[in-house]
Amino acid sequence: MTAPTLLVLAAGMGSRYGGLKQLDPVGPKGETLLDYSVHDAIRAGFTRVVFLIRRDIEKEFRNKVGARYDGKVPVAYAFQELSDLPGGFSPPAGRTKPWGTSHAVWCARDVVTGNFAAINADDFYGAQTFRVMAEFLRGTDAGMRPAQFAMAAFRLGRTLSEHGTVARGICEVGPDELLRSIEELTDIARQSDGGITASGRVLAEETPASMNFWGFNPQVFPLLEKELLRFLAADGGSDKAECYLPSAVTGMMASGEAQVRVLPTSSDWFGVTYREDRERVVQSIAALAASGEYEG
Repeated sequence: MTAPTLLVLAAGMGSRYGGLKQLDPVGPKGETLLDYSVHDAIRAGFTRVVFLIRRDIEKEFRNKVGARYDGKVPVAYAFQELSDLPGGFSPPAGRTKPWGTSHAVWCARDVVTGNFAAINADDFYGAQTFRVMAEFLRGTDAGMRPAQFAMAAFRLGRTLSEHGTVARGICEVGPDELLRSIEELTDIARQSDGGITASGRVLAEETPASMNFWGFNPQVFPLLEKELLRFLAADGGSDKAECYLPSAVTGMMASGEAQVRVLPTSSDWFGVTYREDRERVVQSIAALAASGEYEG
């Protein structure tokens, strides 16, 4: 079995922040969140990185991001373009919004040829998360039916912000450790008494949450295409609708074409949902570096 590839979903870099501001340093030596992901992936056994970007940021991205990993790991690029759609579909006039994370992964179909993990570019997932995903990817192949995929699940209480509500994929996991469903909740918050609520519901601290860290093999590309075709048939005329990975994977599971193993991780997730979150991220990573997790 060949070593896995890391697919970094970075097409949103620039558009959300007005330039590549996701490269804001958060580590003690100026490291970015993306630097930690690539570093942890290499340590876990990933041997190639593919950046999924937009054409309009290619030059800046190659110079400011890709060049950082010269001599460390082979790097390749794939491109998310509005017009790259299956089934003869074309984007409606005036649409500028990307088609979502399902489309982003599908756009890497000609560049990613083996087992791979797909992650966000601007999240910190932790070394242990990459290790458990690499172990899973080394043990699965594209000949298995149904297709065998994986998702890293974080403890919900470790993914919240002190500065406002967050959106998280709340997972139902069966006793066989297979994913049964993902429910997207958009107003999750910790209350003054320490409890966690969303839409009037109380959620447990240990509730498994998806933070968009997936493990796939090449079987996912034709399955994603089926889901994209369904989405485009229903919403292809919209200028805002997006096809997200959780909904596409749910469709694959419902059809019996895929199973998703949930991989618990003890790592903390860090991200900057609100500007005020940055200081917590800096402090948390500094503590990990001081503990020896990121020496050298």
